[in-house]
Amino acid sequence: MATVTRNQLSIARYRSKAAGYDASAERTMPLRRRTIALLQLQTGQTVLDVGAGTGLSYALLRDGVGPEGRVLAFEQSPDMFALAQARVQREGWTNIWHTNEPAETVQLPALADAVLFNYTHDICRSPQAVRNILRQVRSGARVAMAGMKLFPWWTGPLNLLPWLKNWPYNANPGGLRQPWRCVASHCDDFRWQGTQWGMGYIASGIYRGDVR
Repeated sequence: MATVTRNQLSIARYRSKAAGYDASAERTMPLRRRTIALLQLQTGQTVLDVGAGTGLSYALLRDGVGPEGRVLAFEQSPDMFALAQARVQREGWTNIWHTNEPAETVQLPALADAVLFNYTHDICRSPQAVRNILRQVRSGARVAMAGMKLFPWWTGPLNLLPWLKNWPYNANPGGLRQPWRCVASHCDDFRWQGTQWGMGYIASGIYRGDVR
């Protein structure tokens, strides 16, 4: 029997979720906005949307970089990416470059000045994916992250809740104690704060340019 890779499992899971994803993500839009604000985007910059899903962040990122800037993005789920493509075509956006490829091998057309990891747990848990992304990012770029994490250790059985909420979306649902660790190891001034009563986080740092 052929072994199913984590990427293949992730694609299969999002196949059933793509159609209703935007509606389900509505409740976390305030967190998405807060995370993007941490990037402190400026007009003319190039910003990378990691694991962009259906493109829900595109409009907010375009607002940050302006018409002179550029949004780069990738998404490995064909079903999610199709919805992102439809969004770009519907809105007539011309300064967005995006592609249907996995984080481990995607090749960007330009270096990014800022990077968004919004609910991209599987990607953040993969050293290969993180290194491939960061080698295509300028030194000094701002990095912003959001996602699920465990409650404090002393809450005990309560931590089953974030694990169960994370499991349907991720092929590698472990590592919820410090899900930002791999990205943070390449950043200076990395800071995080809990959200959703401790079950989530937002974080930011400055990429030190140590992956090439």
